[in-house]
Amino acid sequence: MEGMLYKWTNYISGWQPRWFVLDGGTLSYYDSQEDAWKGCKGSIKISVCEIQVHSSDSTRVDLTIPGEQYFYLRAINAAERQKWLVALGTAKACLTDNRTKREKELQENTEALKTKMSELRLYCDLLLQQVNKIKENDELGDAAETGIDTGNMVKSTCTTFLKTLEECMQIANRTFSSDLATQSPPGSPPVAAIKPQKRADPTLHTTQNSSENEHYEQPAEGDEEDEADDQRETKQEQKHKVDQSQEEHDNNNKEVDTVQPQHQREAVEDRDAAQHEDETSRDSTEPEDTEQVETFFSTMSHRFSDIRLEDDNGIPTQEFLDSCYAIVPVLDKLGSTVFAPVKMDFVGNIKKIHQKLMSDPDSFPTLQSIVLHEVHTDVAQVRNSATEALLWLRRGLKFLKEFLSEVNAGEQDIQGALNNAYGKTLRQYHGWVVRGVFALALRAAPSYQSFTAALVSREGDEVKSGFTSGMHRDLGMYLPAMEKQLAILDSLYEEYNLESDEVV
Repeated sequence: MEGMLYKWTNYISGWQPRWFVLDGGTLSYYDSQEDAWKGCKGSIKISVCEIQVHSSDSTRVDLTIPGEQYFYLRAINAAERQKWLVALGTAKACLTDNRTKREKELQENTEALKTKMSELRLYCDLLLQQVNKIKENDELGDAAETGIDTGNMVKSTCTTFLKTLEECMQIANRTFSSDLATQSPPGSPPVAAIKPQKRADPTLHTTQNSSENEHYEQPAEGDEEDEADDQRETKQEQKHKVDQSQEEHDNNNKEVDTVQPQHQREAVEDRDAAQHEDETSRDSTEPEDTEQVETFFSTMSHRFSDIRLEDDNGIPTQEFLDSCYAIVPVLDKLGSTVFAPVKMDFVGNIKKIHQKLMSDPDSFPTLQSIVLHEVHTDVAQVRNSATEALLWLRRGLKFLKEFLSEVNAGEQDIQGALNNAYGKTLRQYHGWVVRGVFALALRAAPSYQSFTAALVSREGDEVKSGFTSGMHRDLGMYLPAMEKQLAILDSLYEEYNLESDEVV
């Protein structure tokens, strides 16, 4: 349904005519029917809003999402309002009654997850009490039997705690993985599935979804083994050459430092530099070394490095959110199942900020404008505000930045890189229970070869000579821009005292 309604704008302009369109459960409005091509000025989801009729005005209807959005509308007459009420009520009823089985299961599993989390907190408190009891017994010098009994209790509580933690992970995987693993944010490159490597320890891949391998054509077993042997032999030869070169270089440096005077050492250094330039020049003429390998970060539709900041360092809201959406598939590449809860939280915060932007696009062109508006209206630190969502989105981006920086620096232990990044960013804001859940996710982290294989646009590019230089090239542009924008937001939150030490 579509038609003209009067919308309350402000106390200066009052009620203004706007063209409204109800489609797909969303009510959008435009300046006029003729200007609809310019794009909507705002929208509201009927499924989550309250529809209220005015007690005295027979032409008025209010659509509200408490604490977030308010549409105060007037129809031309009472009959026209009745038509809109029927259309809005029908849309809301259809969206509510036609919930799929999946949505009902999601709600049930979410409640089950909350219950398990409460049990984990209970066991955590019980463990602390038992540990304190052991300390007291030790200080008082109680009998060894008492200590044994208390130790058995601690062991039993730990076993129950770990079992409950595993159940939490199972519920989370069952609840979130099937949807999030198959859905990529808009504008993001295709996500390559992470395949377990042949001859690897099978226990490292017990948590991977076997359906991920269906996207690939399975090569003949003999060909695959020959290829793997060739790659292994090539890598060993390369490693041997690098080790020999490094050893000779170190020995030469030692001899130069110990027996040659300063001017001779400088001459040797100049000679080495010239040789290096000659080698680089020769290498650049070889076609196999000049092949450019496209990586995930060069094929992204939106990148932080492409964002043009305003003159006052204002960060464009839509471009920033698009870039955040585009980086989400990295979580899929780390493991779509185990990182599904992390991805859900990340995307949820993006959506909260986007909803704030859509409530009045003209008023929120930059992230700073959103934060300052909520600061001035005293809602910046209210639960589920856009400012709080941006706070957690920043923290999630810092985690990804630290992880990618470690990989770019040459770290090939993905689990170690993730653990280091987590310790520098998110760990301080997580309670004991959430830290345990994250530790379980780290145990299922992919190998370096599997992770890099998911960062190329064509299968097999990760073993080419240009892959490493391509990664350094792309991350060398991507990460500094990302870091600069996060630093700008850090300063904003520090200036208005918006940081929070709350632990979840």
